[in-house]
Amino acid sequence: MEYSMLFSPMKIGNVEIKNRIVMAPMLMGFGQFNGNATEKMMNYYEERAKGGTGLIITEITRVNDTTGASSFGQLSASKDRNIESMSELAKRIHKHGSKLFVELHHPGRQNVNLMINTLPISVFCDKIMPKDSYSKLLYGSIVPFGKKLVEKDLFFRTVSPSKCEKSKFSDSANKTLSKSEIKKIVMQFGDAALRVKKAGCDGVEIHASHGYLIQQFLSPFTNKRIDEYGGNFENRMRFLLEIIDDVRQKCGQEFPIIVRLTVDEMYDKIGEKGKGYDLNEGVKMAKVLEEKGIDAIDVSSAGYDTFNYWLEPTTFECGWRKNLAAEVKKNVSIPVIAANLIRSPEQAEKQLEDGIQDFISLGRPHIADPYWTKKVEEGRENEIKRCVCCLYCFESMMNGAYVGDNGHCSVNPFVGKENIKLNENGNNRKVVIVGAGVAGLTAAELLAKRKFDVTVLEKENEIGGQINLADKPPHKEKLHWCVEDLYVNAIKNGAKVELGICADKKIIESYNPEFVIVATGGYAVHPKAFTKDNVVTVTDVLNGTVKIQNKEVCVIGSGMTGLETSELLCEQGNKVNIIEMADKIAPGAWFQHLDDAIPKLEKANTKFYTSTKLSEITENGVSVVDLKSNKSFDIKCDLVVLSMGVKSDNSLYEEIKNSFNNVYNIGDSAKIGRIYNATESAFNVVMKIE
Repeated sequence: MEYSMLFSPMKIGNVEIKNRIVMAPMLMGFGQFNGNATEKMMNYYEERAKGGTGLIITEITRVNDTTGASSFGQLSASKDRNIESMSELAKRIHKHGSKLFVELHHPGRQNVNLMINTLPISVFCDKIMPKDSYSKLLYGSIVPFGKKLVEKDLFFRTVSPSKCEKSKFSDSANKTLSKSEIKKIVMQFGDAALRVKKAGCDGVEIHASHGYLIQQFLSPFTNKRIDEYGGNFENRMRFLLEIIDDVRQKCGQEFPIIVRLTVDEMYDKIGEKGKGYDLNEGVKMAKVLEEKGIDAIDVSSAGYDTFNYWLEPTTFECGWRKNLAAEVKKNVSIPVIAANLIRSPEQAEKQLEDGIQDFISLGRPHIADPYWTKKVEEGRENEIKRCVCCLYCFESMMNGAYVGDNGHCSVNPFVGKENIKLNENGNNRKVVIVGAGVAGLTAAELLAKRKFDVTVLEKENEIGGQINLADKPPHKEKLHWCVEDLYVNAIKNGAKVELGICADKKIIESYNPEFVIVATGGYAVHPKAFTKDNVVTVTDVLNGTVKIQNKEVCVIGSGMTGLETSELLCEQGNKVNIIEMADKIAPGAWFQHLDDAIPKLEKANTKFYTSTKLSEITENGVSVVDLKSNKSFDIKCDLVVLSMGVKSDNSLYEEIKNSFNNVYNIGDSAKIGRIYNATESAFNVVMKIE
């Protein structure tokens, strides 16, 4: 297919972008306390420029160190000291024909209290203390202690246009900004933009989206002010317009400005209709911004209170919010950039052809595959590693932010390791990999790239392993992309995959391998005590062995597998009871997955029993104990579905580990985990093999 529009140039202001592909801003935590671009960060961005991306927009870049630092590892334009490293970043991006805009940002009430006033101290201490000693102190002692203070609202407050509800995400107490503080932040945006210009970057994007400070001024929900910065529409726009004026005054009329704008706060999607502002008002904002003279609008939606409606889980349909960009484009004549959950070049080209937008913004797809653009341009679309929307990039970034780690990707183990290159020293040495799931296929692709002679043996008649279960609940089909893409790339690089072969020692010996990698996955836990005719595991439901309709079902265990299996059971017309020993549903699960699953289960009248322990399974149902009252009661049901975890299937590894010179165990076969853990364990073993 030809992608004539996707690869046509277009200008944003006076800057020509070589194609219509934009890397959206995404914080990954590759930075340092002082906000300078690190070598790891530069490698990360440069890899995407090498991959052909037309425009790269940096992660959220702070303009203020005291109330506006969102992470200890984010980029900064708050001080002159940041200019030099940003200049180096710009040079490395420009070397590959890409353009670089910097996204200027202040989190407002969505910040974490722990970050207020602490960043300048961290910068100072890191400068005067021995190398890495302050980092160890911060992440080992200061942060854990600080979190306890934050939980009790005993830390500094975040800032907001007016005191309002805590952000659902950060749960941080906030306070009202004074007029003088507002004026200071306005000037800080302008000063930061000037530093970006001095660094040789091509423009700035002002972040007025995702519930951050500027959007908080725009929204009647978070802006209750009664002065010139609050109340009517014009007053709520004032803060953003003053920022644009300050940037123009300091950087000149020719320096391009993009505004990333939430055009619909999406509160109606979470059952809070009438809260905030909707698309009608969002389009009105876009028209005012065009009149103000900005150069492009980056259309987005929602905020942290409505998280899944801007950073979608895998269940969301590709292009589901394209109407937002389309409506803005109807009403403005400046370029419109939008993400719109685009996952294929065909979808991208179609949305350009249909006039929905002028630029295709790819966020997570650029994490998953830095060479997305080049592969499309060279007619290698089938080799793209597609983002499966598992959210691990954001989850890992957030979890790593307070322990000194960065974000990771489930399908791309090279994120943050872009400087690592595969050594092509395989010399056609033979490798046998047992298992064609995520771990096995990852190892196969990487070893084939290293020029080993790779054969994968899979006992089933299809690739996929555990993914063939994970993709069965409603709207989870995207998950299968990861094994499809791994398979294509493994075969393309010379690996062989043989299906329907149940490998044992003798079969493996017949291939005369120098290296053997076991990736046999895991299986659902099924205690012998619960072996009855009316008891099955989640595997039996997901693989279709057990199909029931219009029955009463008890699901034991509320991890994400239990919840997703329950969704499938509800879709099949069953009434579900979920029984969980912990005091809350799916303890440890990432909140976005719960926000996605729980409302659907509630709509299907699912009953949730927390702090409840299974004691016995009877012919008529289950007997359970309420752990708070220590009282027993019965729940009648036709079928009991066990979701009690997964156990490693490592029997083959134990059988052969001493029979060959080099035997490795990876993925679930070694340790039960998620997609990321499978790809990472495969990557680590591949890099270990000499």
